[in-house]
Amino acid sequence: MTQPAAGDFSFKAEVRQLLDILVHSLYTNREIFLRELVSNASDALDKLRFEQSKGAEIADPDLELAISIEADKDKKILTIADTGLGMTHDEIVANIGTIAHSGTADFVKAAAQGTEKKSLENFIGRFGVGFYSVFMVAKEVELVTRSYKPGEQAWRWTSDGLGTYRIEPVEGEVKRGTTITVHLKDDVDKYADVHTLRDIIRRHSNFVTFPILVAGERANTVQALWREPKFEVKPEQYAEFYKFLTHDIDDPLDTLHTSVDAPVQFSALLFVPQKNYDVPGMGLERKGLDLYVRRVLIQKDNKDILPEYLSFLRGVVDSEDLPLNISRETLQENVLLRKISQTLVKQVYSELERLAGDKDKYAEFWREHGKLFKFGYGDYLQRDKYAELVRFNSSASEDTNGLVSLAEYAGRMREGQKEIYYASGPSREALQLNPHLELFRRKGLEVLYLYEPVDEFAMDALGKYKDHDLKAAEHADPAVIEALSDVEQAEKPETPAISDEEVAAFPDLLKRMKEILGERVTEVRESKRLKDSPACLVTPGEHMTASMQKIMRAMAKDTSIPQKIMEVNRDHPLTRNLLAVLRTDPQDNYLALATEQLYEAALLQEGYLTDPHALVGRIQDHLTRASGWYRDRLKK
Repeated sequence: MTQPAAGDFSFKAEVRQLLDILVHSLYTNREIFLRELVSNASDALDKLRFEQSKGAEIADPDLELAISIEADKDKKILTIADTGLGMTHDEIVANIGTIAHSGTADFVKAAAQGTEKKSLENFIGRFGVGFYSVFMVAKEVELVTRSYKPGEQAWRWTSDGLGTYRIEPVEGEVKRGTTITVHLKDDVDKYADVHTLRDIIRRHSNFVTFPILVAGERANTVQALWREPKFEVKPEQYAEFYKFLTHDIDDPLDTLHTSVDAPVQFSALLFVPQKNYDVPGMGLERKGLDLYVRRVLIQKDNKDILPEYLSFLRGVVDSEDLPLNISRETLQENVLLRKISQTLVKQVYSELERLAGDKDKYAEFWREHGKLFKFGYGDYLQRDKYAELVRFNSSASEDTNGLVSLAEYAGRMREGQKEIYYASGPSREALQLNPHLELFRRKGLEVLYLYEPVDEFAMDALGKYKDHDLKAAEHADPAVIEALSDVEQAEKPETPAISDEEVAAFPDLLKRMKEILGERVTEVRESKRLKDSPACLVTPGEHMTASMQKIMRAMAKDTSIPQKIMEVNRDHPLTRNLLAVLRTDPQDNYLALATEQLYEAALLQEGYLTDPHALVGRIQDHLTRASGWYRDRLKK
């Protein structure tokens, strides 16, 4: 057999262009060169193990399958060696002298247009140029390799990355595998520091199967737990891995460990933290999952695997199927990633359903992560499951900490009740004083309390729960609710029956109130919903609740007060007094004062009263008059 010739060679044209870009451009993360070289070494070891499994004859069969990294800081030399497959002369020319990938021209074109100034490492993985990333830090590279095939010649490859390389035979004893010696540039001598090297390995290549020895000490010490059968993993192992991954001091609240074979093969290990550390308004970038391929980190905090409303989860996803090339930085296509995402979202929902079986533990989860999870209302593929998992406070709860599911609400609906009712407000105390809910309290109807703007969007998006429409309390038909029997209540003084004269005068009172309020209201009408309050405001139509209207107007930066319908309780003692004043003098100034007070008090409850000075002034005037009357009464 003819011995291959040694000598000097020129890189292919596209490689020369690539090397020029690598050497003369700016980069955001040059340390990825080490990950690329380690990944290549790991591939070589994997391929050798495959050959061993086939029973192939292997040179130096007793060599341990490992990766070794040595550094000489004084000489600025870094050495990466593996005991893997090695290369022949022709394989060196094929693997290093050219880039066997159709996207090379696209890479060079994109880089030449300045894209490399943003983040060239994203392109490295996409176009299969991982080995060449070493020239980001090297002024010269020497590669010595010997194929696993017995009797093969060992070869030395050297290059300064300027367009040519030299191949020559190596005499003497050379073990199987590949050793790369990197002569570092002056400004990157930190990559000859052992502590720096260990840190890079632990961040990028910590879960490589084979031992990675840095200065004789193993650097990848943490087990790729997601690759282990979950029935063999102990809770304390999960907790230890979670703390390593997140630097959290607490154990995880819950763990999801899954392996999927179809439609895409992948393993995932996800954790629900006990605490939500992403404080709203702090401007923190949301986290993602760490994406691995065959235990090698491809992307930290990948935000495409899970939707944003599930971003409270921490963990890793590892796949064998993603179409990556040597350097593994960027996916060539994301179709498979979308399939992983769809499958993993279903797995997360199944896990949350299981967690919901423990009411106390799920309440703990909801208090920390429920606000974010509620934003899943837009995930229509998971709508039914989302409806089962969402929680609210309600009028049936003892306090704000009480949580109610839609299933629990539906299970205790009154006979004849068809709809699930909800109301929005800033707090439980405010909702308990909401005049719109008086009728519901009298009829013993449970009302879900919505404290966050997202709750309204969630209710609108769901629309129904099973056979029950979700209905805002203020849009409920009072006649339908009134048809239900009253629940037992403590005896209250009844308002005397309205006289025929008062009935005849009531329309005139409503008309006078409308004259006083003018265009500020669209209508003043009798209320069918009020029992304890004298008046309230109602949003015209059923298209939008008052709370949603405020949200939309805030988004539009509209600070004006919208026109509302004012409803007046005919049986309230205050109304009866106003009727008496009206019958005496329809133009009495007290009618205007009382009407303004009722209107602004209702605005205050609705959250629209921006200037309370007039309201406070009238209250003080009322108190002054009332206290004088009460003083005179005490003297009698």
